[in-house]
Amino acid sequence: MLITTVLFGFIILVSLVLWYRRGKAKLRSDGLFRLLDLADDMERLLNLSQKRMQAMQAVVGRVPSDIGAIANAALDSSEKIKAVKRDLLQHRLWIQQHSETASQQEIDNACIALARSRDRIAEQLEALENAGADLVQATASTEQAAEREPASLRRSEE
Repeated sequence: MLITTVLFGFIILVSLVLWYRRGKAKLRSDGLFRLLDLADDMERLLNLSQKRMQAMQAVVGRVPSDIGAIANAALDSSEKIKAVKRDLLQHRLWIQQHSETASQQEIDNACIALARSRDRIAEQLEALENAGADLVQATASTEQAAEREPASLRRSEE
């Protein structure tokens, strides 16, 4: 009877240790998958931002050059996007090199940092899209008004 009780207690202890380890491994695995998903989201947002900025340049090209110069300068951010993509590649390399040895805290901190960056870029992309829609509307209104003006009042293109 004593042997059975000790054996049963040992089995319960081993089960609890295995259950704890499995839970810890799952938490780590979930964190790494989340980190990879966040990196994928960031890359998708960066690519989308780059496409939107290129599309906006076509709209800005329709406004007079003195007005559009500042907008063109702001939209010419290909180097900035490349730099962010390089940073993202560094995150991916860190994941590849440290996924086995990183602490749960390091994984969680990396997730938090990527989520913040992703949210910031998403907000900026939304602002860009709103500004683009406003610019398209303003440009169309201006072009319609210009068509109604006498030729002598129209702004000359330089």
